[in-house]
Amino acid sequence: MSDIGPLLKHWRGARRLSQLALAAEAAVSIRHLCFLETGRAKPSRAMVLKLAEVLDVPLRERNTLLLSAGFAPEYPESAWDVPELAAVREALETILAQQEPFPALVMDRNWDIRHTNTAARRFFAFLQDGRSTTPPGPSNVLRRMFHPDGVRPNVTNWTDVAEALVRRVRREAIGGITDERAQRILDEVLDYPGVPASLRSLDATAPVLPIVPIRYARGDRRFDYFSTVTTLGTPQDVTLQELRIECFFPMNDETREHARHLAGE
Repeated sequence: MSDIGPLLKHWRGARRLSQLALAAEAAVSIRHLCFLETGRAKPSRAMVLKLAEVLDVPLRERNTLLLSAGFAPEYPESAWDVPELAAVREALETILAQQEPFPALVMDRNWDIRHTNTAARRFFAFLQDGRSTTPPGPSNVLRRMFHPDGVRPNVTNWTDVAEALVRRVRREAIGGITDERAQRILDEVLDYPGVPASLRSLDATAPVLPIVPIRYARGDRRFDYFSTVTTLGTPQDVTLQELRIECFFPMNDETREHARHLAGE
């Protein structure tokens, strides 16, 4: 009996494909696909990779599929500081530098912040100035947004932003990126003081706006941003595929002026 069957069925359900549709796209018989899902047949390594490609399975989970079928992983997972990723690190630093004087950051699939540009460090230090405490643990986007000692007191439309973030985390989980650590962090931040209990029951499949404004305020200064998230194209390394670049763009001249003032321009 193969252990890969339930995983294939999970991914097919996550992509909302019938057995007939998946069989047609992968050019296999529906009978053979049924046997794979029920464990009555064992797939070849090539078949696992073919189905994973059709189902658009992330690289980390493709390795899991291969292991469950008794094969060695296909895709490496490199440490962030290895020499082989030097060119990627340099490219990311260039992207972040081009965003100045507006914030930009690089985060991984657990929402941990891997790298920021000078504008982001400057801006979030400005928001935190005068506080003696910070959110617990490594620097993390969810902790920073939800913890009372993070930026939450400075986000004037916090309810809208928090709801959008929760939907995004849960939508990724529905898509199959079921990372236990990310789920633990989400459970953690939803337990923070002052976080509405209603966020726990959000429908992750409900449509959301493609762009959610984030409105910050400290004293008499207002910063209205929207953000975009970019991923690296067709990476063959688990670490690189899971990186996301978030860039903040000003929504008005006031924000541009305040950002340039913080930069000393």
